Amino acid sequence: MANNDSMVAIAGAGSIGCYVGGCLALAGRRVILLARPRIGDVVRKDGLRVTDLDGRDRCVSPEALSATADPAAALRDAEVILVTVKSGATQEMAALIAANARPDAIVVSLQNGVDNADRLRTGLAGRQVLAGMVPFNVVQSPDGEPLRVHRASEGKVMIEDGVAGLAELFAVEGLAVETHGDMTAVLWGKLLMNLNNALVALSNLPLATELADRRWRLILAGQIGEALAAMKTCGIKSARIAGLPPALMPKVLRLPDWLFKRLARRMLAIDPEARSSMWDDLQRGRPTEIGELQGAVLSLAEKAGVPAPVTARVAALVREAEWQRQGSPGLAPEAVRA
Repeated sequence: MANNDSMVAIAGAGSIGCYVGGCLALAGRRVILLARPRIGDVVRKDGLRVTDLDGRDRCVSPEALSATADPAAALRDAEVILVTVKSGATQEMAALIAANARPDAIVVSLQNGVDNADRLRTGLAGRQVLAGMVPFNVVQSPDGEPLRVHRASEGKVMIEDGVAGLAELFAVEGLAVETHGDMTAVLWGKLLMNLNNALVALSNLPLATELADRRWRLILAGQIGEALAAMKTCGIKSARIAGLPPALMPKVLRLPDWLFKRLARRMLAIDPEARSSMWDDLQRGRPTEIGELQGAVLSLAEKAGVPAPVTARVAALVREAEWQRQGSPGLAPEAVRA
């Protein structure tokens, strides 16, 4: 059971982790960030600025939010641990939690991909691990500037049902949260939306600009269509995430620009600042989550015996950009479709 006095550790406080932790701290929750030294130093000195698409602009004082790079200090007293690291660091974080956290701590995965909660469960045998899903985009201020995290799109955080009081602990101003009984469907629904992350990364365009261009939407529609075909063959259902039934998404994405803008207003409710975490990874020369997103679709398509050439092409281009380490390649949609 969780309550509003529970100590919450954000395990891997990047953009999403800092936004969630900031909102919780602003509501008076007890929060500690397990963060890189760069972020921890700034939070301890200057605090954290939290803004969002709805016009909120709030500052968390250094006294209201603890931050450390020491796993033992961050995890030993936590009653709830929110895992917000990139998928590639999941096993490492599971080992840190196993070594440093209380055995009764509730662990919640707030990560992209469909199997991170299972990876955590494997590394945390006997502990309570819940799946979660964050639908919105968070933009972090560039290095060298005061730390600001900006929620640039909308949506409710979904957390697996099973722990009394958990949703109430997290449902604070600026952070809508609810529980869900079928997180597998939720995570696959989010993965369909996340297939666009790679297109933002390859195009070097803001998310709203990229989605408003039918040429890019055709590529996204192709990827989603391939994913849905593989999911249908394997008996995997998808929850509605962006207001549209998943089966209709490819059709809506293929509409002319003027009609798409009228019918997909919720999908386009995005701050002009919004990019994608994959774009940010390329810009910073870090590994992306292409293996957990497009890679998951390709693995399922192979299992189902369903072709997925569009997804394979997008994945190959992102891996090439990773290898080159020169940031986003700024490709045109015609180059991606070639």
